[in-house]
Amino acid sequence: MKPPYSITPLIIKQISSISEKVGEIKAHFFNKPSPQLRKQNKIKTIHSSLKIEGNTLTQEQVTALLEKKRVIGPKKDILEVRNAIEVYNKLTIFDSCSSKSFLAAHKLLMHGLIDNPGKYRNQEAGIFQGSRVAHLAPPAKNIPTLMQDLFSYLKIKDESALIKSCVFHYETEFIHPFLDGNGRMGRLWQTVILLKEYPVFEFLPFETLISQSQEDYYNVLSSCDKKGESTEFIGYMLHVIESSLAELLDVNNRIFNDTDRVEYFARQCNQEFSRKDYMNVFKHISSATASRDIKKGVDMNYFIRSGDKNKTVYRIV
Repeated sequence: MKPPYSITPLIIKQISSISEKVGEIKAHFFNKPSPQLRKQNKIKTIHSSLKIEGNTLTQEQVTALLEKKRVIGPKKDILEVRNAIEVYNKLTIFDSCSSKSFLAAHKLLMHGLIDNPGKYRNQEAGIFQGSRVAHLAPPAKNIPTLMQDLFSYLKIKDESALIKSCVFHYETEFIHPFLDGNGRMGRLWQTVILLKEYPVFEFLPFETLISQSQEDYYNVLSSCDKKGESTEFIGYMLHVIESSLAELLDVNNRIFNDTDRVEYFARQCNQEFSRKDYMNVFKHISSATASRDIKKGVDMNYFIRSGDKNKTVYRIV
């Protein structure tokens, strides 16, 4: 059963823009970010997703835990981060269309934090704002059927993965299949769904932008609950994804030093190139910097030069 939502002109425009940015990332060899950027983005993802849930650890503390260093802080917060690190290290092994894989991820994510992690709740649940019930989740007895329908929806081939990822995220929040961990599972599984089609989403930290606009995030969820469909949430999440992709393109250009740029370009480029081609990949560097980079690449035996002046070209050794 397909969850209720509509495809609006704005959503179509957002999907087009996202597709263009993904294409630009592929064209500029950024579909496999540098190890440094992958690590930074993983830290941002884990920190931001848990911060939304009230975790108090800083990015520096998350980094230390990722590097297996000792950290002083609340035991629960430290365990949440350690669990998240384990889950995100295994991100590519999860099957986005499998409820068993979904439950296995929840078991890892919530290990030691709740009783019976990796199992759907067997009691009624709701979300409270103060003493007011902000959202009353569906009855526990309905959860297996609702989640089965949701995973069946993911298998529809004529629907965009971008749309399906947003719908699954919202519906996980709405169904509230677990006693705890629903928000972080919704965000995690949106990444898993997107990763299947777009490898760049493995470490795209869109949770950072959600964390920065947390009030908007919850307001949109509440608005969709009242309307009984997820159209508004789809628009919100597509905007977050689009902004994250734009930031990735910008950071990729700025984070490399000269050796990083030369080595990265040499690994990805398999054809003859000019200085202009090199600058089309690293858009934020000057022509003088590009010339110095390429000379360094020649000196390091990554590139071979041929031709002279404006007819100079290079190829990868």
